[in-house]
Amino acid sequence: MNPLLSIDISYRAIKSNKVRSFLTTLGIIIGVAAVISLVSITGGAKKMIEGQLASLGANSLAVKSGKITKSGKTLLAGNVKPLTGKDVEAIGNLEAVKYVSAISNTTANVVSGNRNVFTAVIGTGKDFIFINDWFPERGTFFNEIDVRGAALVCVLGKTVKENLFGSQNPIGKSLRIGKYTYRVIGVMSPIGPTPSGKDQDDIVLLPYTSVQKRLVGTRSLDRITIFVDPAYDLILAQGEVEKVLRRQHGIKDKMEDDFSVRTQQTQIKTIKNVSRILTVLLGSIASISLVVGGIGIMNIMLVSVGERTREIGIRLAVGAKEKNILVQFLIESVLLSLVGGAIGTAIGILISKVASTITGWPTQISVLAILVAFLFSALVGIVFGIYPAKKAAQLNPIEALRYE
Repeated sequence: MNPLLSIDISYRAIKSNKVRSFLTTLGIIIGVAAVISLVSITGGAKKMIEGQLASLGANSLAVKSGKITKSGKTLLAGNVKPLTGKDVEAIGNLEAVKYVSAISNTTANVVSGNRNVFTAVIGTGKDFIFINDWFPERGTFFNEIDVRGAALVCVLGKTVKENLFGSQNPIGKSLRIGKYTYRVIGVMSPIGPTPSGKDQDDIVLLPYTSVQKRLVGTRSLDRITIFVDPAYDLILAQGEVEKVLRRQHGIKDKMEDDFSVRTQQTQIKTIKNVSRILTVLLGSIASISLVVGGIGIMNIMLVSVGERTREIGIRLAVGAKEKNILVQFLIESVLLSLVGGAIGTAIGILISKVASTITGWPTQISVLAILVAFLFSALVGIVFGIYPAKKAAQLNPIEALRYE
């Protein structure tokens, strides 16, 4: 039998029972959608992680208050001492530490004349630019004197500068943050969005002491970032930092730390572990859905064989071979699977786009993943269609013609 004729007959058989065909392919649709969305979301997450690792540097350490669990959550207890400027000074005195900077985050309304923006305000130290390898494009950054004196100076990100001052040179001009007037001393070079799409230039940088004193009203820091001298071992340097902080916080022997010191590799490992768990869960859902979809196809094909017994008998009686009947029903099974795969692919791409919009994570839709999904769809159609196809091919023509 002509293969194109077999495909045409199979297509008409599927089209004649549209609702039944759709319900039959539902498992395939869910399975393929899960595979496509899984691959695109985890691929995008991997890209984001690699971008973060590259931007933060392999010799960096991050210190936060509280104990971080294996899942990456920070547990705070009542007796946890906050990180302070004194901790920053003590860490900075270590020989292995090349740069250290406090971080105190907040948000505020920043006003210049009749223009205003609501933006992230980051309090930090003089070493911030060296740790992040991010320097002013115009003007200068604040120095140690500015930090110690909680000076009313600020450095603008490119986006904030353009929103408040347009094409004007803002150096030396004043703006208001909260109730206080700050003098602009610099504009950072543009670095664009993060891998997750966040605008890193939408920012105002102040001495962390100024943020503590005037904007947040507390001496505690959100975190401390450290750049270890490349001549020193990162893990040994981490141990030295932990030792200094235990002494600073008065933590006795055998008592647990009330802080966490993490390398960038540790943070990336945590994110990858979460990603791996997500992959296993979604992979399991996809596998179960594909198997359920395959069983659905097998059942409906068996029903189809029963409904078309006389048709099969007539074809066998006029000279069709068992092979022709087998191929026709296999084609029908594979077509059902491929239709489900196509719908599932479209839904999977849509899910990944929606997830990217909601979470801010980038997605990476792989052509290879789409091809593999279609291949598995066809494979499911073959595996679960072989039994009904064989049953149809092995019907006795005489018995089939008698079937009512």
